[in-house]
Amino acid sequence: MQFYLNGYKTGDPFIEDPHPSVAERPGGLPANVDVLIIGCGPAGLVLAAQMANFPDIRTVVVDRKDGPLEVGQADGVACRSVEMFEAFGLADRLVEEAYRVNEVAFWRPDPDDQSKIKRTGRIQDVEEGLSEMPHVIVNQARMLDYLLDHMERSASRLEPFYGLHASDVRIDSSGSSEYPVTVTLQHMKNFEETGESSTVRARYVVGSDGSRSGTRTAIGRELVGDPMNQSWGVMDAFAVTDFPDIRLKCAIHSANQGNILIIPREGGYMVRFYVALDNVRDKEMLDNRSVTPEKLATVANRILHPYTVEVEDVAWWAVYEIGQRLCDKFDDVPVAEMATRLPRVFIAGDACHTHSAKAGQGMNVSMADTWNLGWKLGAVLRGTAKPELLHTYSEERQKIAEQLIDFDREFSKMFSAHPTESGDGDDVEGVDPEEFQQYFITQGRFTAGVATRYAPSMITAEAMFQHLAEGFPVGMRFHSAPVVRLADAKPVHLGHVARADGAWRLYIFADQKDPTGGRSHFRGLCDFLESDASPIKRFTPAGADPDSVIDVRAVFQQGHRDLAVDKMPSVLLPKKGKLGLVDYEKMFCPDPKADDIFELRGVNRETGCMVVVRPDQYVSHVLPLHGHEALADFFAGILIDAE
Repeated sequence: MQFYLNGYKTGDPFIEDPHPSVAERPGGLPANVDVLIIGCGPAGLVLAAQMANFPDIRTVVVDRKDGPLEVGQADGVACRSVEMFEAFGLADRLVEEAYRVNEVAFWRPDPDDQSKIKRTGRIQDVEEGLSEMPHVIVNQARMLDYLLDHMERSASRLEPFYGLHASDVRIDSSGSSEYPVTVTLQHMKNFEETGESSTVRARYVVGSDGSRSGTRTAIGRELVGDPMNQSWGVMDAFAVTDFPDIRLKCAIHSANQGNILIIPREGGYMVRFYVALDNVRDKEMLDNRSVTPEKLATVANRILHPYTVEVEDVAWWAVYEIGQRLCDKFDDVPVAEMATRLPRVFIAGDACHTHSAKAGQGMNVSMADTWNLGWKLGAVLRGTAKPELLHTYSEERQKIAEQLIDFDREFSKMFSAHPTESGDGDDVEGVDPEEFQQYFITQGRFTAGVATRYAPSMITAEAMFQHLAEGFPVGMRFHSAPVVRLADAKPVHLGHVARADGAWRLYIFADQKDPTGGRSHFRGLCDFLESDASPIKRFTPAGADPDSVIDVRAVFQQGHRDLAVDKMPSVLLPKKGKLGLVDYEKMFCPDPKADDIFELRGVNRETGCMVVVRPDQYVSHVLPLHGHEALADFFAGILIDAE
């Protein structure tokens, strides 16, 4: 992380100086805001953390609870989500504290004794090279603490307002109001209304207020899908057991006693048990709502036979039902009115898609929703992007949610079914455990969060030049790779230079010619980026740092000891901050101790190329180095000319 841009200051450099607007804020809840976020779950706080990086935008976060979440709920953090946390500078903390999922064990009925279970497979959890980040398990409350800490340390000094329930959301669609969304907030104490209420008017509202979302209802959306017909108990337990794989993630199918998913938790001792509750055998306690941790432990022992588990303490537990439901759109604008009306209210996370928890996707997809939305709101409110950009949120994320629902429906069906022998077609409700294991392997990219591919739109181009960089598929996340920073020879991951700052990245992969002299397509591109026709000059506001809208980086084919920094183009040595200091961290070379990035990501060595990456780290375009006009035209379709 770079700091001290405007001179040295004492104290923790990771705590930013407060923005001048912080001192000017009135005490308490403001009457007018730019963005109102309803809900402090993972989706809401990822959005809040992103908006905290735009201190000139007035953001308010409210939640009906009395304070931050303390324990329980979702725990699996996919590789892609850890990559996202790296953009906030939080990945190291997350990985250090979390349980790292390295392998998964599969258990099925013992062929010699169907009353017992037997391990039948053990595989690597994430395929090699899929991400530099691991799949980890950590208490959701701790993860939310990281985001809250980031918000508090930001220049915005953003903190949620607790004990406020959004009871009414109304939109003035006349176009005459500066703050067209009016939200009524009921004051709460211990989830009970106190009788007091407040009103906030907002430019934009985001409802991340869960599956019973009032925001969703207010904009006329509804969750539609399958009925909930399978119940599961979940508990975070401290247990003594003779089950040998208690510190491995395990998928367990018994012959006729049910199924269980075991997920070790952080800290070395706690374990999460997802226990299938049979609608026949466990009917009485389900109908009477008499499930207890003790009863869940009894069912777990039934499934784990011949092994036993003695639950000594329970940190958190719950019972939930599986149901896959989805909204047809994630904002307030009807499809028929999209050409004439811009969205003002959005929904995210469980407010627009619900599903089972066993595949560990809900929290991750919810966070990806607002990771997609945050930079778009920031760009529109700061006047750097066209308001039509906001239509792409629902277009992109609703399709991803559809894929999630389809995956979860199949995954839940297979995991909940009775095991059968391979080739046994008599039990239509059954599933061959080997087939389930193979399904788990083949869906690994989806569960890791790296299978998302956005369709062509105003921010994602057609893949006309994909052959120039096969390993950076247009529409998919920018897959990081090891490099060495030219100026100081530090080994880094190229993707980690992208902070959650709302800037686009233009990665220039240079051709084979010497970049410090002579004529080459690389030098020609740099000359263009330094000219008056450059999209950098066209779209960067006066007085802003030159990389605040479009951040240019270069990757060379030569070794880092073979190039002279001072011979490089000025676009790669921009002067920034009030002191006009040079940023030397824009140039990289292959890491001699790791795989060459050009080979690893299939970048054409002879021609090089440009890779345009969105602020949420998804590849928007791949262009040849001489594609100056195409680059300018692409940005002209998204960004607004600076005054």
